[in-house]
Amino acid sequence: MAEKKISPAFWVPTLYTAEGLPFVIVNVVSVLMYKSLGLSDAKIAFFTSLVTIPWALKPLWGPILEMFRTKKDFVLATEFLGGISFGLLVLTLQLPSYFEWTIIFFGIIALNSAIHDTAADGVYVNVLNSVEQAEYVGWQGAFYNVGKILSQGAFVLLAGILEKNIGVKPAWTIVMSCFGAILILMSIYHLKFLPTGGKAQNVGNFKEASSKFWDVVKTFFQKKYIFWGIAFLVLYRFAEGQAVKIVPLFMRAARSNGGLGLSTEDIGVLYGIFPPLAFVLGSILAGYFTANRGLRKSLIVLCAFFNIPFAVYTYLAIFQPNNFFLISISVVFEYFGYGFGFIGLTLYMMQQIAPGKYKMAHYAFATSLMQFGFMIPSMISGFISDFLGYEHFFIWVMIATIPSFLITWLVPFREVEEEQVTV
Repeated sequence: MAEKKISPAFWVPTLYTAEGLPFVIVNVVSVLMYKSLGLSDAKIAFFTSLVTIPWALKPLWGPILEMFRTKKDFVLATEFLGGISFGLLVLTLQLPSYFEWTIIFFGIIALNSAIHDTAADGVYVNVLNSVEQAEYVGWQGAFYNVGKILSQGAFVLLAGILEKNIGVKPAWTIVMSCFGAILILMSIYHLKFLPTGGKAQNVGNFKEASSKFWDVVKTFFQKKYIFWGIAFLVLYRFAEGQAVKIVPLFMRAARSNGGLGLSTEDIGVLYGIFPPLAFVLGSILAGYFTANRGLRKSLIVLCAFFNIPFAVYTYLAIFQPNNFFLISISVVFEYFGYGFGFIGLTLYMMQQIAPGKYKMAHYAFATSLMQFGFMIPSMISGFISDFLGYEHFFIWVMIATIPSFLITWLVPFREVEEEQVTV
């Protein structure tokens, strides 16, 4: 029996909020929590990047998710288990060896979230046709980063207020518990409103499953210009991967150490409203901009929007302004460009990598390669920042945008119309 059509407006926003929330918490909010707990920049940057490895390993389970149950089943299970994992994390936060245990649970949350992302993207690319994908890609990117409004903004602000009143650990215990509750509520909502994402390509035995897995892998590497595509996915975020991990540490660092000396509460206010809204606006406008011009003609413009605004942090590091409004305007500008430019990466994966027999699995391959391009620079960023200092580090970030521009200019496009696309 055909599945009843559910308007994407009912599930795209919530699905991508649920997808973005854990990613922002593990990558950014955990950084602020550990900074409040007094850990070093290098230790924070390295370990909070290390636990993001699951997002780079999606090819391991992407093919498996094509074979069993429905994409919706995996989405519901991982949202519920993600909520439980946050509950267990807050318990370990109370232990004397809290760092080791919380890092382990952040890793578990990352693994669970990476499986959720694969299934969620599978629903998106299978349920929506190419026109609907282009129409909703701006909203997809926007609501993925609503997680920033909730986690990096509102809840960091709450953490900052609570830190002053009840202490650091109790404050973050409450905040992390709230994140868990949100994911459980999302799973309940999606039980009713999320489409199944299509039937699984059932397999009868291990041999058939193994054959299917290797067919997924083989057909991925048989795509035209695939190695150019891999280079694009890895290099597009080379500068961003370094900047994003250090920016919150730079914001919190004392002015005598080259930082801006902001408190946790200040950062919550800074990121709470206008920067995330600028990201949302940039994402939506980029979706329409690219839909009108086509991705091939738009990509270098999107790359420029993505990379050039990181210069605001070079300015802030050099001059260390003591004007909160000026700092806010700078971050808003960067977030608008970030939202606008990230659409280029998303659409490239959807239109150049995913089309073919195994759309969900191949999209997962693409996002994992993209994550490698983010994770490796992030892991080393703390050491580079400690060596160079914040001012010279952000100058280096601008130099590190060059590979992104080069690969964007050179990457060839294939005609996906020639391929048989199955749902």
